[in-house]
This record gives sequence, structure tokens and C-alpha cells, in this order.
Amino acid sequence: MKRRPSSSIPELTPPRRKRGLSEEERALWESVAKQVKPLRKRHRAAKPPAAPPEAEAPVAPKPFASPKPPAPPKIITPPRQEPPPLAPIGRRERSHLSRGRKEIDARLDLHGMTQSRAHHRLFTFLQRAHSDGLTFVLVITGKGKVGGAESERGVLRRQVPLWLSLPEFRSLVVGFEEAHIGHGGEGALYVRVRRSRL
Repeated sequence: MKRRPSSSIPELTPPRRKRGLSEEERALWESVAKQVKPLRKRHRAAKPPAAPPEAEAPVAPKPFASPKPPAPPKIITPPRQEPPPLAPIGRRERSHLSRGRKEIDARLDLHGMTQSRAHHRLFTFLQRAHSDGLTFVLVITGKGKVGGAESERGVLRRQVPLWLSLPEFRSLVVGFEEAHIGHGGEGALYVRVRRSRL
């Protein structure tokens, strides 16, 4: 008497009996196996005894496909951030600085320095002001004398504003303006220092 399968358990097909390889299949397999290089050296197991050939039709072996090596991960570099543009110091703040209502936190005098020395001193001064959380600093360039052999002496007065516009300085500086006559006028600059992000 046949038992009816219960509704909860699906009917299973009986497992197939394993069959041995035919001589043709074994020869094909050995030729493929000779061409493949092992990933690691392993001791080869002894060959199993040959099973007697069966009357079933031979099944063509599946072609051997070597696994592809994984693609290297793509390195994504974050876009380089440009420092923000310079902004002028507001009229009100400039007025407060010139009248002494707003304090100048530090001063740097570049008088008589060479360009390379002045550039280095200005950069280290602004880095320190930035890390110390200062707001306004005064940079004294000197007016320089115009005309004759002395014309080269006004170099720092022309160069410092150009340096302050460079990307490495823009990350430290919000903006700058010519100072009031009481603080040096044309020969000095009020520089607003950028706040450091914590």
C-alpha cells in the first residue's frame, strides 16, 4: 500500500547512484588536469580503482573554467578642497580697529627683511595666530622709498598682499585691508585671521 505524502513534507526523489567515468571521460579529465597548475603544493591522493563501465549514455564533461582573480579595489581620493576666497574687512570693523575700539591681537614687523625671510616669518606668524585663536593682527611692511636706487625697498609692500592671496595663506586668513594712518597707513595691513576648526 502506497503512503500518501503529507502536505507539509515535499515528496523527495530517490538519490541517483554515482556512476564511474568511461575511459574516454577519464582520458579527457587527465589531459585537463595536467594543464592546470595547483595553487599550493599538495600531496596527490592515490587514484581510486576504476569502476566498471555502465550501459548508460556518456555525459559530456563540463568545460573547466579557472576562477578570475578579484579586481583590485579602486582607490577613491577625495577632491582637493580649495581654500575659501578672501573677503574684505568690513567698514565697521576697520573703523573700530583704527579708533582702538577693537584690539589688535598681535603685530609683525617685516622691515628690512629679505623676501624669503619675510615670507617665512609671515607664514609662521599667521600659523601661530591661527592656532592661538587670534582675530586681528597687524603686519608692518614699511612704505619703501619710491624712485632712484631705493625703489627696490618697496618690494615687501607689494609682495605681502600677493602672498596673502596664495592658497596656503588663504587657509589662515579671512581678508586684509590697508591699515589706518595711526597704525602705519600704506606701510601696514590689518589682517583678519581665520578661526581654526575644532
